[in-house]
Amino acid sequence: MQLNELKPNKGATKKRKRLGRGPGSGLGKTAGRGENGQKSRSGYSRKRHFEGGQMPLQRRLPKVGFTNIFRKEYVVLNLKHIVGFGIEEIKLEDYRKFGFAKNMRDGIKILGMGDVEKPLTVHAHKFSKTAREKIEKAGGTCVICE
Repeated sequence: MQLNELKPNKGATKKRKRLGRGPGSGLGKTAGRGENGQKSRSGYSRKRHFEGGQMPLQRRLPKVGFTNIFRKEYVVLNLKHIVGFGIEEIKLEDYRKFGFAKNMRDGIKILGMGDVEKPLTVHAHKFSKTAREKIEKAGGTCVICE
């Protein structure tokens, strides 16, 4: 096989439509646009949500809810995930290293599902009440990071 012998597969390419090339081409005069109307004019472009003058869907539906732009979004982690690694101290950079928090968002919150037997030092931005109790009951400490 030579470079000059390369060609696309049969049926992979089509000839382009040559518009406005006389009546014999079948696409002369109006060039396949029809006689009149907005779509026959040059420069026409329709917006994606346009419904032909009908009241658009986003205006027919009622407004719903409220988005708090100041909301803080935490990565939540249960104690059972942290205890499973068997380490004494877990710092903020360790969460990313172990694959818990690929995107840190506004911080990390530790929740209380799971049991703690050994003393643990856990660094996080927030702790639930039960998580704090379980860590401190096992002789560990909760370090709140800012």
